[in-house]
Amino acid sequence: MSSKNKILVVQAVHQSGMDLLKKHPDYEIEVIDDASEINLKSKIVDCDAISLRTAQLSAEILNEAKKLKIISRHGVGYDNIDLKKAKEKDIKIAITANANAVTVAEHVMFMLLNISKKKDMYDKTVRSGKFSDRNKLPKTIELMDKNILIAGFGRIGRALIKRCLGFEMNVFVYDPFISKDIIENSGGKKVENLSEAVKSMDAISLHMPLNDETKNLINYELLKTMKKNCIIINAARGGIINEVDLNKALNENLIFGAGLDVFITEPPEQNNPLLKNDKVFLSPHTAAFTEECMIRMGKETIQNIIDFFDKKLDKSKVIKL
Repeated sequence: MSSKNKILVVQAVHQSGMDLLKKHPDYEIEVIDDASEINLKSKIVDCDAISLRTAQLSAEILNEAKKLKIISRHGVGYDNIDLKKAKEKDIKIAITANANAVTVAEHVMFMLLNISKKKDMYDKTVRSGKFSDRNKLPKTIELMDKNILIAGFGRIGRALIKRCLGFEMNVFVYDPFISKDIIENSGGKKVENLSEAVKSMDAISLHMPLNDETKNLINYELLKTMKKNCIIINAARGGIINEVDLNKALNENLIFGAGLDVFITEPPEQNNPLLKNDKVFLSPHTAAFTEECMIRMGKETIQNIIDFFDKKLDKSKVIKL
C-alpha cells in the first residue's frame, strides 16, 4: 500500500497550481473532470485531500471517504460542500482567501458602471447610424457623491471600498462582525440596521455567505423600501436575493437596475424571467475569471493542501465548522 498522500483534483486548476504539486514527489495526484456523484463516490474513497471547484460534495459522497483530511476550495464559497458531514468526519475546509478579492471588486465596479451608464446604449446608437439622436437618449447616472452600501466586509468588501472611494462615492458598510473602527479606518461608515440603511442607498453590493440567515435576505418587502434609482449587485451567492421578488421590483420600477453574477440555480433555468429583463446585467458566475486571478487561485488552492500536510496552513483560511 502506498504511503504517499493522494491528492484528488476535481476539475483542473491553472497549470501554475499543478506545477506546485509536481514539486512534491511524495504526493500521488489524480485529476478528474467527471464530477458526477457516482464517479466522486468511487474516487473519494482513498484520497487524503481534494482540490474542489464547483462540484457538489454531498453527505452521501463524503460518507464514502475513508482517509479524507482536507478539502481545498478553489474560491471563497463553500455551499457546495455538506458542512455537517465534513464536521462529523473531521474534514478541514480551506478557501483561497487572498486570491480573488481585487478581481471580484473590479467586476462589481464593471457591473455598476454598465448599469448606471445603460450598458451598450451609446455603442448601439453609433453602430446603427443614429449618432445624431444622442440628445434624445435617456440620461445616465454618475457615481460621484452617490451612497453605496457594502453588505459584508471581508476581503472582497475591503477591496471594493477602495474602488468606490476612488469614484468619490459615500461608502456605508453593514457587517455585524466587523468593528466600527476598522470600517472607519477604511474610509466607510458602519451601519447597524440593514433594513433602515437600504432606504437611503443609491447602490448596494452583497458580499456575504449564503446561509439560513442570509437566504432571501433581499426580498420584495425590502426592495420596495429602496430608492427608485438604486442599483443592487450580487457577486456573492445566489439565493441571497429572491429572484422572483427582484424581477417584480424591477418591473414595477421600484429600483433602477441589478447586476447578477450568481443565481439560485446555476446555470439558471431558461424560463427565469430575469434572463429577459433588460434592467438586469448578467454574468455567468465569472466575477473571478481573470487570467491573473485564475493563476492566484490555482496556486493558493494547491498551496493550502501542501501547507496542511506540512502543518503550516494559515488558520484564517480554514472554515470554522
